[in-house]
Amino acid sequence: MSIDILMPALSPTMEEGTLSKWLVKEGDKVESGDLIAEIETDKATMEVEAIDEGVIGKILVDEGQESIKVNVPIAILLLEGEELTDLTNKVEEEIIEKKSIDKKIIDEKILEDNIVNVSKPTFKSEIKDKILDIIKDRIFITPLAKRIAKQRDIDLNSLLGSGPNGRILKVDVENYNNNKNVKNLNKTSIDNFELVKNSAMRKTIADRLVKSKNEAPHFYLSLDCNIDELLKIRSALNSKAKEQYKISVNDMIIKASSAALMKVPRANASWENENTKYFHTTDISVAVAIEGGLITPIIKDVQSKGLLQISEDMKNLADKAKNGKLLPEDYIGGSFSISNLGMYGIKEFSAVINPPQGCILAVGAGEKRPTVINEQIIIATIMTVTLSCDHRVVDGAVGAELLSEFKNFIENPSLMLL
Repeated sequence: MSIDILMPALSPTMEEGTLSKWLVKEGDKVESGDLIAEIETDKATMEVEAIDEGVIGKILVDEGQESIKVNVPIAILLLEGEELTDLTNKVEEEIIEKKSIDKKIIDEKILEDNIVNVSKPTFKSEIKDKILDIIKDRIFITPLAKRIAKQRDIDLNSLLGSGPNGRILKVDVENYNNNKNVKNLNKTSIDNFELVKNSAMRKTIADRLVKSKNEAPHFYLSLDCNIDELLKIRSALNSKAKEQYKISVNDMIIKASSAALMKVPRANASWENENTKYFHTTDISVAVAIEGGLITPIIKDVQSKGLLQISEDMKNLADKAKNGKLLPEDYIGGSFSISNLGMYGIKEFSAVINPPQGCILAVGAGEKRPTVINEQIIIATIMTVTLSCDHRVVDGAVGAELLSEFKNFIENPSLMLL
């Protein structure tokens, strides 16, 4: 008996996804472990493996189709001994059954409306209007035309189909650029904006941040850090690199955060409703801006890594994030987060906590400022950092202690080597 290949849940939070690309076609033989498709989730694009051995009998979902719910069939796998004709008969039977059910529903709707509106002479027209209302928003388009339109980023609502019953065909999409078969959109001077459909990633970011701000009682602590000594050590390290590596200020901030968390383990925690989880290691999530949003890949066990390893891990994770290749284990979890907008010239800001973590550190740009040192005014490179804390997890004194330790490591970077 054939097996349905279902839309997989590629992360604990995944509810739906987009089928980006099929890596097989109908008639291909696959074995368990073979790659069959690429699925785009709210976080990344991931490859999906076949679970069973067989032949791809029918692909049910076109490439590029969005909002496919988890556990919905996306293809049918024929097992040993089955023929494509067996599947065709099965599909035809299901279509006939569905049509029968649909017809029954429509017949019941018409009968109901006849009874309710029997005194009205225009009830047939009203029923017709109701049925038209049900289907008016549906766009009739062939799978090939839909795929080409997606590749060319053409709004389906702007196309006028030339096929039967207004169905959009391949030729309608191909003629789009020379203004053939294009609907009149009735644009006026007040159309000074465009609506862009929110991606799954954008929706997830919105849901998580709203949840964080609504549920986590945020409070904020800020400090100024003198980073002149840190910049000297960084420069000395990179001068010996011979272009084999390049340590960034952000790499050193990650290491300093880890060292501070090991000094103040009560801040290395997350809120788990009935419990508070205290971590023995520092798994640090670092915000990375990508197309359409941001993601927080995790550098794990930072306390046991040197600056070179941290730098390599950060580069690899950032590349995977920007190419949509992060795996769930790359971004799910973490004990502490860092958001650095210093490279954009931002002097100071407050970040929203990444739940269920207890803290996130917002890092501003290092800039030359007049500073009093030993009762003398000198020019120093100052970096302002702001720690956002979830008061359910971290109290004010604990957050202040953590930030003080962080400042000490940043201003005395050689201590991070101990």
